[in-house]
Amino acid sequence: MDPTLKSRTIATLKDRIAGFSPQLRLAAKYITDNQANFGLEPIRTTATRAGVSTYTLVRLAEHLGFSSYDALREPFRHALTSAREFAPLPGWADTLAQYGEAGKVQAASALNSLALTERTLEAQSPEILANAAKMMLSADRVFLTAVRSSYAMAYYFHYVGRMALPSLELVPRHMGSAVDDLNNGGPGDVLMAITVTPFSRETIQACDFAQKKGMKLILVTDSELVSPDLDPAFTLVAPVAGSHHFASFTGMSALIELILAHLVHGGGQEAAARIKSYEGLRRQYNAYWSARTHR
Repeated sequence: MDPTLKSRTIATLKDRIAGFSPQLRLAAKYITDNQANFGLEPIRTTATRAGVSTYTLVRLAEHLGFSSYDALREPFRHALTSAREFAPLPGWADTLAQYGEAGKVQAASALNSLALTERTLEAQSPEILANAAKMMLSADRVFLTAVRSSYAMAYYFHYVGRMALPSLELVPRHMGSAVDDLNNGGPGDVLMAITVTPFSRETIQACDFAQKKGMKLILVTDSELVSPDLDPAFTLVAPVAGSHHFASFTGMSALIELILAHLVHGGGQEAAARIKSYEGLRRQYNAYWSARTHR
């Protein structure tokens, strides 16, 4: 089997999804976001989880030029035999079983975090991340937006990133709307948006608004297909499936650390000097607790 067939199929789905019917869009998005599951699941399971009929999945296969649904699924199934999907079980995980139900809960969460981190780091292209950092470093301004749980990721990225990238602005400011702060943006600016499934309406609207203003867009998300109306320069993906009801941001935290590393490196001596200046300022004004000064 052609080892590139799976990646070419995903690329085709991303290119064509804007022209699909609503049901075909749902099917295409599910396959793109759940490639490992799609390779293993029977058609009825995939249809149920995607929220479509089995007939829709068959139609999607035909749209993509495959002779059957099984022919569409086969490259995804084949990829699973040559790719490691999850982190190996560490020895300490076995010892958690002795703690009964509490140990099982902790083991499930810990192993899930390891798997998310490994899958995220393994999937990142150094060239893509370096180019995304270059685009931010060369922009007039870089706006950063997120809401709800994703806001924690944006706040940390801004806290560290502004030392290497002084043009970085976290929006919305002062409890307003992101579009208020983006209203004076233009073609020389970049919007970096962080959002995960289910995507925030405010964040998607901010992205759409920024595009119409001519701004370049970077998405940090858990899906390669966020909205067919968006045309991001870069889509940086980290899975967020949690062992509990909510998303787990362990993998996304690792992705953000990679972006920050590229920003600091790309910022060169100016970024290094700025970071050193911030550190000196904090020490000068006793920002850090010390036993010596608090007796």
